[in-house]
Amino acid sequence: MHGAERGTADSRGRGGGDSRGAGDWWRRKSSPAKVETYTRWSFHFFGLAEFAAVGVPFGSGVWQGPVLWLPLITAVHCTLSVVTASRALDWTRGRRPRPVRLMVAFALVTAAVAAVALWTAEHGPGGKEVDTAAGGVFGVVLIFAACVTTLGVRGSRQALAVVAGYAAASGALALSLGAPGPAVLVSVAAVLLGGGFMASSSVFSVWLLDTVYRLDEARETRARLAVAEERLRFGRDLHDVMGRNLAVIALKSELAVQLARRGRPEAVEQMIEVQRIARESQREVRDVVRGYREADLGVELLGAQGVLTAAGIACEVRGEVGGLPSEVQSALGWVVRETTTNVLRHGNAGRCAVRVRVTDGKVVLTVENDGAEGADREGAKAGADGAGSAGGGSGLAGLAERLRKVGGTLEAGIAGDGLFRVVAEVPLVVKEPVVSEVHA
Repeated sequence: MHGAERGTADSRGRGGGDSRGAGDWWRRKSSPAKVETYTRWSFHFFGLAEFAAVGVPFGSGVWQGPVLWLPLITAVHCTLSVVTASRALDWTRGRRPRPVRLMVAFALVTAAVAAVALWTAEHGPGGKEVDTAAGGVFGVVLIFAACVTTLGVRGSRQALAVVAGYAAASGALALSLGAPGPAVLVSVAAVLLGGGFMASSSVFSVWLLDTVYRLDEARETRARLAVAEERLRFGRDLHDVMGRNLAVIALKSELAVQLARRGRPEAVEQMIEVQRIARESQREVRDVVRGYREADLGVELLGAQGVLTAAGIACEVRGEVGGLPSEVQSALGWVVRETTTNVLRHGNAGRCAVRVRVTDGKVVLTVENDGAEGADREGAKAGADGAGSAGGGSGLAGLAERLRKVGGTLEAGIAGDGLFRVVAEVPLVVKEPVVSEVHA
């Protein structure tokens, strides 16, 4: 399996697998992790957007004026908004308890900033520019606070209650500080509409993130169910083969014991029959195990294409498998089965290509997917180092061992541009494996 090491090293030399690159850091993330990163940084950007919305009006000389503290406390509010959003998102993913104290502190800071901004607009120093800027701070901090707070609640009713609460608080503050009635109504309407729109985007983002994680879990569950179904099928086959024979053996053995106790010569005949049934059972068990271990390449290719397509991964299969020896089809069928499982469980693939071709007296199977992840690299390393289950267990190491028994080879590694490639080669003429049998 030194070819896997060379393939991985070559691809890294081309820049496709350098784990130190920022692009590689992003590619190693699963789809749910990418969506979570995008969602988290979107809410971080909301903090910058909030400060930009209230900071730009202060550009006309007010930054050096008597109300310099107003944009500064707004910056504090924006920072607390980012921290609250991050903790609330962690809560939605079940990684930490609900940040109740932080949310209460955030609401109190929001009320304080809004009250100071409104007092500045109504009674503070400065001219019309300061009043306009302070009024903008009052509305913006309440709208963004409603957006962030909805991350810490569940359900649309609770989200609507949060928005209504902030709208009511804006009206109460405006009335208490002597704002005129039309201004109070405008502030309540602005917070209700703006906060409602921003809160709905927050609720949708959390719902989308949760849905992506659930779909990923469902994909992993489907792969595990496929394995469990195959185990159940194998168990049923063994039960069908052994159940009846073991019952007959038990009855005949009991009859032989009774006959032997009576000194009857028929006991020998019964034990001969038991011996015959035991040998027949041994042969049938070998047939079941052989049928389980042997995989039909055509069936496995169709199954892989169906499973990957159902998982939302575009799968292209090319090549003819008719006329290939059964040993070749069995060995390559296991490669298709294992690589399909790896694509479903470990990678982040959106496309997979499987090609079968016959050249120079050997069959070459190539499986490529565009979801080269850290798990795939570990699998490639395990396959190259020969680690894994002994005797042809699961994983790339087990596949290499299985192919080695029929004179084949396996190479796996990063192929550049985010591609993970597995290449299996098996000669058309293989030697019959030596099978040791134990006769009763």
